[in-house]
Amino acid sequence: MINHHQSARGEPRVALVTCDRLVDLDPDDRLVLAPLGARGVHADIAVWDDPAVDWAGYDLVVLRSPWDYALRRDEFVAWARTVPRLVNPADVVAWNTDKRYLAELSAAGVPTVPTSWVEPGRSWAPPAQRGEYVIKPAVSAGSQDTGRYDLADPEHRELAVRHVRRLSDAGRVTMVQPYLEAVDAVGETALLFLAGRDGLRFSHAIRKGAMLTGPDLGVDGLYKPEEIAARTATPEQLAVAERTLAVVPGGRDRLLYARVDLIPGADGSPVLVELELTEPSLFIGYADGAPDRLAEAIVTHLARPA
Repeated sequence: MINHHQSARGEPRVALVTCDRLVDLDPDDRLVLAPLGARGVHADIAVWDDPAVDWAGYDLVVLRSPWDYALRRDEFVAWARTVPRLVNPADVVAWNTDKRYLAELSAAGVPTVPTSWVEPGRSWAPPAQRGEYVIKPAVSAGSQDTGRYDLADPEHRELAVRHVRRLSDAGRVTMVQPYLEAVDAVGETALLFLAGRDGLRFSHAIRKGAMLTGPDLGVDGLYKPEEIAARTATPEQLAVAERTLAVVPGGRDRLLYARVDLIPGADGSPVLVELELTEPSLFIGYADGAPDRLAEAIVTHLARPA
């Protein structure tokens, strides 16, 4: 029975968490407001670092678009640990906001993009083999501070070194990955999972077009614009997504949502690019019934014991 901190009208109260640069939420997330209202849930939009918010006054606190946390991750994780009834849970947030989780998933047998890591203060030289590589920080959101470099090009090699040095000087861990060329033709597939009464289950999939066109030149705003379309997930993609979710610390069924991002590898089979459990765009505007499924997921979590 839901009866923790109900609104004046007796409705359960939910906070949808954003940042001060998106005080009205991302437009896609706003699509859940009406389905929540139809289910008798009062939803507030709240900025994660607003000291005036009483997080304990909510029955559920749902992370949605706090996309400014990347340069303040320690503060964000510390905040998450103070919030009762946060979804996804604070320990998942701590694990998932540092992309070194990819090494854990790879060790568990999940096919992932091969990744090398450069710790702050360590020198780095581009790989001797030619080809295109992606360089990005281990803590990032919205493709910020991310670049694509053709190591056959001397200028790109120098820019890649500077990129790693810039991240290192800022105390950030750097990721270096081969660029998966299939993304240029087929794009990236994001598989979206939402909570149901019987646990986390597949909801829908979308296609994202290739986003990285060259070296990192900075991003105006919180994220790079994305080219999105609906997509039908293949059985092979679903199988990789299920393998990935099976090794989430603490179990997949604590999650309100999950997004599994895949790109075909060199042999054409899907490999994991990212597992997004903290603040992923859910693209509920691209699938029939998805706003209702997200609302139902929230209602399902509201009904769980505190």
